[in-house]
Amino acid sequence: MSDNRPVLVLTNPYDVTADTVLRLLAERRVPVVRVDPGADLHTGASLTATYRTGDQRGTLRTASRELDTTRVRSVWVRRPSPYEGPPGLSNQDRRFAAEQGLWGAGGVLASLPGAHYVNHPWHNRAAEFKPAQLSTAQRCGFLVPSTVITNDPCEARNFAAQQPGGMVYKPLWNTPYRVDGEPHSVWVREVTGAEITDAVSVCPHLFQAEVDKAFDARVTAVGSRLFGVRIDSPDLDWRRRQELMTCRQIAVPRSVAQLIVAYLAEFRLSYGAFDFAVTSAGDWYFLECNPNGQWAWQPARITAAIAQALTDQLEKGPDT
Repeated sequence: MSDNRPVLVLTNPYDVTADTVLRLLAERRVPVVRVDPGADLHTGASLTATYRTGDQRGTLRTASRELDTTRVRSVWVRRPSPYEGPPGLSNQDRRFAAEQGLWGAGGVLASLPGAHYVNHPWHNRAAEFKPAQLSTAQRCGFLVPSTVITNDPCEARNFAAQQPGGMVYKPLWNTPYRVDGEPHSVWVREVTGAEITDAVSVCPHLFQAEVDKAFDARVTAVGSRLFGVRIDSPDLDWRRRQELMTCRQIAVPRSVAQLIVAYLAEFRLSYGAFDFAVTSAGDWYFLECNPNGQWAWQPARITAAIAQALTDQLEKGPDT
Protein backbone atom coordinates (compact mmCIF):
# COMPACT_ATOMS: atom_id res chain seq x y z
CA MET A 1 0.00 0.00 0.00
CA SER A 2 1.39 3.42 -0.94
CA ASP A 3 2.09 5.94 1.82
CA ASN A 4 -0.18 8.96 1.30
CA ARG A 5 0.90 10.83 4.42
CA PRO A 6 2.07 14.33 3.52
CA VAL A 7 5.42 16.05 3.97
CA LEU A 8 5.20 19.39 5.77
CA VAL A 9 7.67 22.03 4.55
CA LEU A 10 8.25 25.03 6.83
CA THR A 11 9.81 27.83 4.82
CA ASN A 12 9.30 31.34 3.48
CA PRO A 13 7.68 31.97 0.07
CA TYR A 14 10.96 33.20 -1.48
CA ASP A 15 12.91 30.02 -0.79
CA VAL A 16 13.81 28.85 -4.30
CA THR A 17 16.11 26.17 -2.89
CA ALA A 18 13.09 24.43 -1.35
CA ASP A 19 11.37 24.50 -4.74
CA THR A 20 13.98 22.08 -6.10
CA VAL A 21 13.09 19.42 -3.54
CA LEU A 22 9.35 20.10 -3.79
CA ARG A 23 9.48 19.39 -7.53
CA LEU A 24 11.16 16.05 -6.86
CA LEU A 25 8.55 15.15 -4.24
CA ALA A 26 5.82 16.02 -6.74
CA GLU A 27 7.46 13.78 -9.36
CA ARG A 28 7.34 10.94 -6.83
CA ARG A 29 3.70 11.79 -6.05
CA VAL A 30 4.44 12.52 -2.40
CA PRO A 31 1.82 14.97 -1.06
CA VAL A 32 3.31 18.20 0.30
CA VAL A 33 1.98 21.07 2.41
CA ARG A 34 4.12 24.20 2.43
CA VAL A 35 3.60 26.86 5.08
CA ASP A 36 5.48 29.78 6.62
CA PRO A 37 4.05 29.76 10.15
CA GLY A 38 5.69 32.99 11.29
CA ALA A 39 3.83 34.90 8.58
CA ASP A 40 0.94 32.74 7.35
CA LEU A 41 -0.72 32.32 10.73
CA HIS A 42 -1.68 35.99 10.78
CA THR A 43 -2.66 36.16 7.09
CA GLY A 44 -5.40 33.53 6.95
CA ALA A 45 -3.83 30.20 7.93
CA SER A 46 -4.84 28.55 11.20
CA LEU A 47 -3.37 25.90 13.49
CA THR A 48 -5.25 23.96 16.17
CA ALA A 49 -3.90 21.29 18.51
CA THR A 50 -5.91 19.31 21.07
CA TYR A 51 -4.44 17.16 23.86
CA ARG A 52 -6.38 14.71 26.03
CA THR A 53 -5.45 11.65 28.01
CA GLY A 54 -4.48 9.04 25.45
CA ASP A 55 -5.29 11.28 22.47
CA GLN A 56 -3.67 14.06 20.44
CA ARG A 57 -5.23 15.79 17.45
CA GLY A 58 -4.36 18.73 15.27
CA THR A 59 -5.36 20.62 12.13
CA LEU A 60 -3.40 23.04 9.96
CA ARG A 61 -5.45 25.01 7.44
CA THR A 62 -3.90 27.09 4.68
CA ALA A 63 -5.50 28.90 1.75
CA SER A 64 -5.43 25.70 -0.31
CA ARG A 65 -4.97 22.74 2.05
CA GLU A 66 -6.20 21.18 5.27
CA LEU A 67 -3.74 18.97 7.09
CA ASP A 68 -4.22 16.45 9.89
CA THR A 69 -1.03 17.13 11.82
CA THR A 70 -1.05 13.68 13.43
CA ARG A 71 -0.55 12.11 9.98
CA VAL A 72 2.52 14.06 8.87
CA ARG A 73 5.20 11.83 7.41
CA SER A 74 8.13 14.25 7.58
CA VAL A 75 8.79 17.88 8.48
CA TRP A 76 11.45 19.84 6.61
CA VAL A 77 12.44 22.86 8.69
CA ARG A 78 13.99 24.87 5.88
CA ARG A 79 13.93 28.67 6.18
CA PRO A 80 10.69 29.78 7.88
CA SER A 81 10.27 33.47 8.70
CA PRO A 82 10.78 34.49 12.33
CA TYR A 83 7.69 34.90 14.49
CA GLU A 84 7.23 38.69 14.48
CA GLY A 85 3.50 39.11 15.09
CA PRO A 86 0.99 40.78 12.76
CA PRO A 87 1.82 44.29 11.54
CA GLY A 88 -0.42 47.12 12.67
CA LEU A 89 -0.28 46.25 16.36
CA SER A 90 1.49 48.37 18.94
CA ASN A 91 5.08 47.34 19.70
CA GLN A 92 4.08 45.69 22.97
CA ASP A 93 1.11 43.82 21.49
CA ARG A 94 3.12 42.72 18.48
CA ARG A 95 5.91 41.43 20.70
CA PHE A 96 3.36 39.54 22.80
CA ALA A 97 1.77 37.98 19.68
CA ALA A 98 5.19 37.07 18.28
CA GLU A 99 6.24 35.27 21.45
CA GLN A 100 2.92 33.44 21.72
CA GLY A 101 3.39 32.36 18.11
CA LEU A 102 6.89 31.05 18.76
CA TRP A 103 6.03 29.17 21.95
CA GLY A 104 2.57 28.10 20.77
CA ALA A 105 2.64 27.37 17.03
CA GLY A 106 6.37 26.68 17.13
CA GLY A 107 5.87 24.21 19.93
CA VAL A 108 2.99 22.46 18.18
CA LEU A 109 4.90 22.08 14.90
CA ALA A 110 7.93 20.73 16.79
CA SER A 111 5.84 18.06 18.52
CA LEU A 112 4.05 16.23 15.73
CA PRO A 113 3.70 12.57 16.76
CA GLY A 114 5.60 10.09 14.62
CA ALA A 115 6.99 12.65 12.16
CA HIS A 116 10.56 12.55 10.85
CA TYR A 117 12.25 15.96 11.17
CA VAL A 118 14.96 17.30 8.87
CA ASN A 119 16.10 18.75 11.22
CA HIS A 120 14.09 19.07 14.40
CA PRO A 121 14.04 22.81 15.24
CA TRP A 122 15.21 22.22 18.80
CA HIS A 123 18.13 20.12 17.57
CA ASN A 124 18.93 22.83 15.04
CA ARG A 125 19.01 25.44 17.77
CA ALA A 126 21.26 23.37 20.03
CA ALA A 127 23.68 22.75 17.14
CA GLU A 128 23.89 26.45 16.18
CA PHE A 129 25.94 27.49 19.22
CA LYS A 130 29.58 27.67 18.14
CA PRO A 131 30.93 26.70 21.59
CA ALA A 132 28.78 23.55 21.45
CA GLN A 133 30.03 22.85 17.92
CA LEU A 134 33.67 23.13 18.96
CA SER A 135 33.16 21.05 22.09
CA THR A 136 31.35 18.31 20.17
CA ALA A 137 33.86 18.34 17.31
CA GLN A 138 36.74 18.01 19.79
CA ARG A 139 34.95 15.18 21.59
CA CYS A 140 34.25 13.34 18.32
CA GLY A 141 37.94 13.49 17.38
CA PHE A 142 38.12 16.22 14.72
CA LEU A 143 41.22 18.39 14.41
CA VAL A 144 40.13 21.74 15.89
CA PRO A 145 42.14 24.98 15.62
CA SER A 146 43.15 26.47 18.97
CA THR A 147 40.28 28.76 19.94
CA VAL A 148 39.41 31.13 22.75
CA ILE A 149 36.01 32.68 23.46
CA THR A 150 36.35 35.53 25.92
CA ASN A 151 35.27 39.00 26.93
CA ASP A 152 38.57 39.59 28.73
CA PRO A 153 40.91 41.78 26.59
CA CYS A 154 43.99 40.49 28.46
CA GLU A 155 43.06 36.87 27.74
CA ALA A 156 42.52 37.73 24.07
CA ARG A 157 45.93 39.47 23.82
CA ASN A 158 47.64 36.57 25.59
CA PHE A 159 46.04 34.14 23.16
CA ALA A 160 47.20 36.23 20.21
CA ALA A 161 50.77 36.18 21.51
CA GLN A 162 50.69 32.36 21.53
CA GLN A 163 49.72 32.04 17.84
CA PRO A 164 52.88 32.21 15.69
CA GLY A 165 50.85 31.64 12.54
CA GLY A 166 48.43 34.45 13.34
CA MET A 167 44.83 34.42 14.45
CA VAL A 168 41.40 35.35 13.14
CA TYR A 169 38.23 36.79 14.60
CA LYS A 170 34.81 35.39 13.71
CA PRO A 171 31.38 36.36 15.06
CA LEU A 172 29.57 33.88 17.28
CA TRP A 173 26.31 34.60 15.45
CA ASN A 174 25.46 36.32 12.17
CA THR A 175 23.58 39.22 13.74
CA PRO A 176 21.97 41.67 11.26
CA TYR A 177 24.23 44.72 11.21
CA ARG A 178 24.03 48.11 9.49
CA VAL A 179 26.61 50.78 8.72
CA ASP A 180 25.21 54.19 7.69
CA GLY A 181 21.85 52.51 7.23
CA GLU A 182 23.18 49.88 4.80
CA PRO A 183 23.25 46.12 5.52
CA HIS A 184 26.72 45.01 6.54
CA SER A 185 28.19 41.56 7.15
CA VAL A 186 30.86 40.80 9.72
CA TRP A 187 33.28 38.44 7.98
CA VAL A 188 36.02 36.26 9.37
CA ARG A 189 39.21 38.35 9.33
CA GLU A 190 42.79 38.32 10.53
CA VAL A 191 43.45 40.25 13.73
CA THR A 192 46.56 40.99 15.77
CA GLY A 193 46.99 41.39 19.49
CA ALA A 194 47.72 45.10 18.98
CA GLU A 195 44.24 45.58 17.52
CA ILE A 196 42.49 44.17 20.59
CA THR A 197 41.09 46.97 22.74
CA ASP A 198 39.11 47.08 25.93
CA ALA A 199 35.96 47.06 23.77
CA VAL A 200 36.30 43.26 23.83
CA SER A 201 34.81 43.42 27.32
CA VAL A 202 31.41 44.41 25.89
CA CYS A 203 30.56 40.82 24.86
CA PRO A 204 32.20 37.43 24.20
CA HIS A 205 34.47 37.30 21.14
CA LEU A 206 35.76 34.23 19.32
CA PHE A 207 39.46 34.24 18.36
CA GLN A 208 41.00 31.29 16.58
CA ALA A 209 44.45 30.26 15.41
CA GLU A 210 44.68 30.79 11.67
CA VAL A 211 45.06 27.50 9.81
CA ASP A 212 47.72 27.51 7.08
CA LYS A 213 45.22 26.09 4.63
CA ALA A 214 45.68 24.99 1.05
CA PHE A 215 41.95 25.27 0.43
CA ASP A 216 38.55 25.23 2.11
CA ALA A 217 36.14 22.31 1.96
CA ARG A 218 32.38 22.13 2.39
CA VAL A 219 30.84 18.76 3.16
CA THR A 220 27.06 18.61 2.95
CA ALA A 221 25.78 15.66 4.96
CA VAL A 222 22.32 14.17 4.44
CA GLY A 223 22.19 11.27 6.85
CA SER A 224 25.21 9.11 6.01
CA ARG A 225 25.43 10.46 2.44
CA LEU A 226 28.21 13.02 2.12
CA PHE A 227 28.84 15.50 -0.69
CA GLY A 228 32.21 17.24 -0.63
CA VAL A 229 33.49 20.24 -2.58
CA ARG A 230 36.87 21.95 -2.64
CA ILE A 231 36.65 25.74 -2.46
CA ASP A 232 39.43 28.00 -3.71
CA SER A 233 39.06 31.70 -2.97
CA PRO A 234 41.33 34.76 -2.81
CA ASP A 235 39.62 35.70 0.46
CA LEU A 236 40.16 34.31 3.94
CA ASP A 237 36.35 33.99 4.20
CA TRP A 238 35.14 32.55 0.88
CA ARG A 239 31.57 33.70 1.57
CA ARG A 240 32.62 37.34 1.25
CA ARG A 241 32.93 37.35 -2.55
CA GLN A 242 31.45 34.12 -3.80
CA GLU A 243 31.66 35.32 -7.38
CA LEU A 244 35.47 35.02 -7.11
CA MET A 245 35.59 31.51 -5.67
CA THR A 246 35.78 28.26 -7.58
CA CYS A 247 34.58 24.90 -6.32
CA ARG A 248 34.72 21.36 -7.55
CA GLN A 249 33.83 17.94 -6.23
CA ILE A 250 36.28 16.34 -3.84
CA ALA A 251 36.40 13.00 -2.05
CA VAL A 252 35.89 13.10 1.70
CA PRO A 253 38.53 11.03 3.55
CA ARG A 254 37.02 8.02 5.27
CA SER A 255 38.35 9.10 8.66
CA VAL A 256 36.66 12.50 8.31
CA ALA A 257 33.44 10.91 7.05
CA GLN A 258 33.24 8.71 10.14
CA LEU A 259 33.64 11.73 12.41
CA ILE A 260 30.92 13.63 10.51
CA VAL A 261 28.44 10.80 11.04
CA ALA A 262 29.36 10.69 14.74
CA TYR A 263 28.92 14.47 15.04
CA LEU A 264 25.44 14.32 13.45
CA ALA A 265 24.48 11.58 15.89
CA GLU A 266 25.64 13.68 18.87
CA PHE A 267 23.26 16.48 17.89
CA ARG A 268 20.56 14.14 16.49
CA LEU A 269 20.72 15.80 13.09
CA SER A 270 19.74 14.40 9.70
CA TYR A 271 21.43 17.24 7.83
CA GLY A 272 24.52 19.38 8.33
CA ALA A 273 26.77 21.68 6.28
CA PHE A 274 30.36 21.25 7.50
CA ASP A 275 33.19 23.68 6.80
CA PHE A 276 36.84 22.62 6.95
CA ALA A 277 40.24 24.20 6.38
CA VAL A 278 42.48 21.67 4.62
CA THR A 279 46.27 21.97 4.82
CA SER A 280 48.81 21.03 2.17
CA ALA A 281 49.61 17.97 4.28
CA GLY A 282 45.99 16.80 3.94
CA ASP A 283 44.85 17.61 7.47
CA TRP A 284 41.16 18.56 7.71
CA TYR A 285 40.50 21.12 10.46
CA PHE A 286 36.91 21.48 11.62
CA LEU A 287 35.71 25.09 11.49
CA GLU A 288 31.96 24.83 11.98
CA CYS A 289 28.76 22.99 11.06
CA ASN A 290 25.64 24.89 10.05
CA PRO A 291 22.71 22.53 10.77
CA ASN A 292 20.59 24.39 8.22
CA GLY A 293 23.21 25.65 5.78
CA GLN A 294 22.52 26.58 2.17
CA TRP A 295 23.57 24.05 -0.46
CA ALA A 296 22.16 25.08 -3.87
CA TRP A 297 25.18 27.32 -4.67
CA GLN A 298 27.36 24.28 -5.36
CA PRO A 299 28.07 22.80 -8.83
CA ALA A 300 24.87 21.66 -10.55
CA ARG A 301 25.71 17.96 -10.35
CA ILE A 302 26.28 18.12 -6.58
CA THR A 303 23.26 20.34 -6.00
CA ALA A 304 21.08 17.82 -7.84
CA ALA A 305 22.49 14.93 -5.80
CA ILE A 306 21.86 16.76 -2.50
CA ALA A 307 18.29 17.53 -3.59
CA GLN A 308 17.73 13.84 -4.33
CA ALA A 309 19.18 12.82 -0.95
CA LEU A 310 16.93 15.29 0.90
CA THR A 311 13.93 14.07 -1.08
CA ASP A 312 14.77 10.50 -0.07
CA GLN A 313 14.93 11.56 3.60
CA LEU A 314 11.57 13.29 3.48
CA GLU A 315 9.89 10.54 1.49
CA LYS A 316 10.99 7.70 3.79
CA GLY A 317 9.56 9.32 6.91
CA PRO A 318 10.40 8.06 10.41
CA ASP A 319 12.50 4.97 10.95
CA THR A 320 10.38 1.96 11.83
